[in-house]
Amino acid sequence: MMKLHHFVVLMTLLADGGPVSSPARGAEGDAGTVAPQARIASTDGGAAARQPVVAEGIEWPDDLRPLATLDGPAILAAHAALQRVMAKVPKEFAGDCSYSAKAMEVTVGQKGGLYFVEINRRVDKCGWAVPGFNPSPHWFELYAVSPDGKVLARYPYNP
Repeated sequence: MMKLHHFVVLMTLLADGGPVSSPARGAEGDAGTVAPQARIASTDGGAAARQPVVAEGIEWPDDLRPLATLDGPAILAAHAALQRVMAKVPKEFAGDCSYSAKAMEVTVGQKGGLYFVEINRRVDKCGWAVPGFNPSPHWFELYAVSPDGKVLARYPYNP
């Protein structure tokens, strides 16, 4: 009877396509399957750079770095984006704190002359939820806003 460790080695070799043949043997190899050679894309071992998301003529940033201080145009941008989110809230949730401006966390960043406003829902600010509780963890809104407060586009994401 085959021992367990021998069985595991056999199953691993069968799943991988057999042992890797040595390249030193040349043309008189063992007629086994040729193992695919790994292609090295970069020398640092890191992930390849992701292509930027471009939608409606706007290049969206990969990560939003918040501004340390908000100037007038940044405040206009935040207000315009927050107004857009509040206008999308269904009327039956109008009195619910979870869908009010009180429960929204606004982050403003700037890139390429545009303001990018990210809005996250934070129900723990309403007082009934424990800090960190989020009933919909993937809910967020991201808008590109001009310095004069005009919402140019919404990030192409459907929560």
